[in-house]
Amino acid sequence: MTPGRRAGGRNAGRPHGVADGAPAPPSHVAARPAIEEGGAGAFPAVPPGSPYPDAFYDRDPRLVARELLGAVLQCRTADGVASGRIVETEAYLGPHDPACHAVAGRTARTWFLHGAPGVAYVYRIYGMHWCFNAVTLPEGFGSAVLVRALEPIEGVQLMRRRRSVRTGSVPADRDLTNGPGKLAEALGIDGRLDGVRLDGAPNAAGALTLRAGAPIADAAVIVTPRIGITRAAEWPLRYLVAGSAWVSRTPKAFPRTPY
Repeated sequence: MTPGRRAGGRNAGRPHGVADGAPAPPSHVAARPAIEEGGAGAFPAVPPGSPYPDAFYDRDPRLVARELLGAVLQCRTADGVASGRIVETEAYLGPHDPACHAVAGRTARTWFLHGAPGVAYVYRIYGMHWCFNAVTLPEGFGSAVLVRALEPIEGVQLMRRRRSVRTGSVPADRDLTNGPGKLAEALGIDGRLDGVRLDGAPNAAGALTLRAGAPIADAAVIVTPRIGITRAAEWPLRYLVAGSAWVSRTPKAFPRTPY
């Protein structure tokens, strides 16, 4: 992310309070928002294969995280095309969520986390692994859905090649995309795609598209606490497809509840 994006953006200096329709700062966080109390409900069905419209993302990140299960994430770069079906997500609720990067406000690193709904927020952890997020709620708020695992669909050979560069060996197929860093590496997602729209509109580095897939029934969704974090780790905001061989590793003692 270039320093020039810090100033002069159309949302520079905008306060990041609680946006309309955003989840309120919670004393207890539920896996489902209380949609009967005024929150946005389920989004009208998007035809399979069609990119999600911006309005799909302009909602509570818990709803978006749940409804992205079964969606197809595709990355197109000069190397080729790779895609996978989403089987695991996590919701990050915004500036009142201690585990969300938005707690620090809008910085050069988090510029696109505070961007418009339906853009990518791509950041690096441990100085080496990229993570892909879909930004939710209105511009300036700072909430997102982390995509944690995919079932590979397209470009598997390309995924194998990319994943073997750093390690020197080709991982088993079930290990190609069963983690946020793994899937970003396999699909070719890196910081050059930070801020790109998720409807397939390209930038100089490539294009990202999130398309509707076959719906996943509520009965096939499991909820657990978020994983790999230390703050608000107990909040039940990790959503996964039950029985999928492609989800990331989960500690045996982790609580699991039906959606």
